[in-house]
Amino acid sequence: MTGLVFVDTNVLLYSLDQGEGAKHQCARDWMDSLWKDRNGRISVQVLSEFFFNATRKLSPGLPREQAWDFVVALSDWRPQPTDFRMLEIGEQVQARYGLSWWDSLIVAAAHRQKCGTLLTEDLQHAAVYAGVTIMNPFAWVCRSRGVSTRRNWPRNRCAAADDKEDGPLATASSPGPTPGWQ
Repeated sequence: MTGLVFVDTNVLLYSLDQGEGAKHQCARDWMDSLWKDRNGRISVQVLSEFFFNATRKLSPGLPREQAWDFVVALSDWRPQPTDFRMLEIGEQVQARYGLSWWDSLIVAAAHRQKCGTLLTEDLQHAAVYAGVTIMNPFAWVCRSRGVSTRRNWPRNRCAAADDKEDGPLATASSPGPTPGWQ
């Protein structure tokens, strides 16, 4: 997989939440691949949301020190700071597409980092906002045997639930993985 991939908070959390079954495994596989390929990106907003939710909303929550260790590790992904230019882009995204303010900032951060793909379950799958294609990594059933001949789809991650090669994402923009997850 090539290209930079922006990862939203929900994917990070699912990668740690073993109680989420297939979503956990799929998120884990994405994170492992993104670490390996070194093409994952995030923002300071995502790091902040991750720390809060990992320590308070996961069941059981991570100890504060462990959650902080993950934040420090993810700093290798060059977190996009929330500066005034990003706020301006976020405002333009919100005005043009009608997204929530927080989702607009996530799209703006992905755009600023020149990511072609944004992994999230919070936005419409395959939609394109400001040149960034949304991919819901959980719209596909994860498989351990890695059957995926779709162009630009990472192997050993998510394959179509019905095993068809012409699924809804067969023509969507290419997703991509990043540096390793602990």
